[in-house]
Amino acid sequence: MANKELRDKHGHLKRKSDEMPPHIKVALEERQVRADFDARPAYQRSDYLAWIVRAKEVRIQEKRLQQMLDELEAGGVFMRGDHPASRK
Repeated sequence: MANKELRDKHGHLKRKSDEMPPHIKVALEERQVRADFDARPAYQRSDYLAWIVRAKEVRIQEKRLQQMLDELEAGGVFMRGDHPASRK
Protein backbone atom coordinates (compact mmCIF):
# COMPACT_ATOMS: atom_id res chain seq x y z
CA MET A 1 0.00 0.00 0.00
CA ALA A 2 1.17 3.54 -0.71
CA ASN A 3 2.43 5.92 1.95
CA LYS A 4 -0.05 5.96 4.89
CA GLU A 5 -0.18 9.76 5.02
CA LEU A 6 -1.66 9.73 1.51
CA ARG A 7 -4.58 7.51 2.52
CA ASP A 8 -7.62 7.99 4.75
CA LYS A 9 -8.79 5.54 7.42
CA HIS A 10 -10.50 3.42 4.74
CA GLY A 11 -7.37 3.17 2.59
CA HIS A 12 -8.65 5.57 -0.08
CA LEU A 13 -6.19 8.01 -1.55
CA LYS A 14 -6.48 11.51 -0.13
CA ARG A 15 -6.30 14.47 -2.45
CA LYS A 16 -6.65 18.14 -1.68
CA SER A 17 -9.98 19.32 -3.06
CA ASP A 18 -8.29 22.14 -4.94
CA GLU A 19 -5.61 19.91 -6.49
CA MET A 20 -6.05 19.92 -10.25
CA PRO A 21 -3.65 18.48 -12.80
CA PRO A 22 -2.23 21.29 -14.97
CA HIS A 23 -3.48 19.79 -18.25
CA ILE A 24 -7.07 19.78 -16.95
CA LYS A 25 -6.78 23.38 -15.83
CA VAL A 26 -5.52 24.36 -19.28
CA ALA A 27 -8.32 22.43 -21.00
CA LEU A 28 -10.98 24.12 -18.84
CA GLU A 29 -9.56 27.54 -19.63
CA GLU A 30 -9.18 26.85 -23.35
CA ARG A 31 -12.81 25.70 -23.61
CA GLN A 32 -13.84 28.67 -21.43
CA VAL A 33 -15.72 26.45 -18.96
CA ARG A 34 -13.58 27.05 -15.87
CA ALA A 35 -16.33 29.18 -14.29
CA ASP A 36 -18.85 26.39 -14.97
CA PHE A 37 -16.51 23.88 -13.32
CA ASP A 38 -15.96 26.14 -10.31
CA ALA A 39 -19.72 26.67 -9.94
CA ARG A 40 -20.34 22.94 -9.53
CA PRO A 41 -20.59 21.47 -6.02
CA ALA A 42 -17.31 20.30 -4.47
CA TYR A 43 -18.30 16.63 -4.76
CA GLN A 44 -18.84 16.99 -8.52
CA ARG A 45 -15.53 18.76 -9.06
CA SER A 46 -13.79 16.09 -7.03
CA ASP A 47 -15.62 13.25 -8.81
CA TYR A 48 -14.72 14.61 -12.23
CA LEU A 49 -11.03 15.02 -11.38
CA ALA A 50 -10.70 11.62 -9.69
CA TRP A 51 -12.56 9.91 -12.54
CA ILE A 52 -10.24 11.42 -15.14
CA VAL A 53 -6.91 10.79 -13.41
CA ARG A 54 -7.93 7.30 -12.25
CA ALA A 55 -7.92 6.02 -15.83
CA LYS A 56 -4.69 4.16 -16.55
CA GLU A 57 -4.61 4.77 -20.29
CA VAL A 58 -3.96 8.27 -21.61
CA ARG A 59 -6.56 7.64 -24.33
CA ILE A 60 -9.23 6.99 -21.71
CA GLN A 61 -8.16 10.01 -19.63
CA GLU A 62 -8.53 12.19 -22.72
CA LYS A 63 -11.95 10.70 -23.51
CA ARG A 64 -13.15 11.39 -19.97
CA LEU A 65 -11.72 14.91 -20.04
CA GLN A 66 -13.61 15.62 -23.26
CA GLN A 67 -16.83 14.27 -21.75
CA MET A 68 -16.43 16.56 -18.73
CA LEU A 69 -15.73 19.57 -20.95
CA ASP A 70 -18.75 18.80 -23.15
CA GLU A 71 -21.01 18.41 -20.11
CA LEU A 72 -19.81 21.66 -18.57
CA GLU A 73 -20.29 23.48 -21.86
CA ALA A 74 -23.81 22.12 -22.32
CA GLY A 75 -24.90 22.51 -18.69
CA GLY A 76 -27.60 20.46 -17.03
CA VAL A 77 -25.55 17.24 -17.14
CA PHE A 78 -23.28 15.46 -14.66
CA MET A 79 -21.67 12.16 -15.61
CA ARG A 80 -24.27 11.67 -18.36
CA GLY A 81 -27.08 12.15 -15.85
CA ASP A 82 -29.58 14.97 -15.57
CA HIS A 83 -28.40 17.82 -13.34
CA PRO A 84 -31.06 20.56 -13.42
CA ALA A 85 -29.14 22.87 -11.06
CA SER A 86 -26.44 23.45 -13.69
CA ARG A 87 -28.74 24.13 -16.65
CA LYS A 88 -27.81 27.13 -18.73
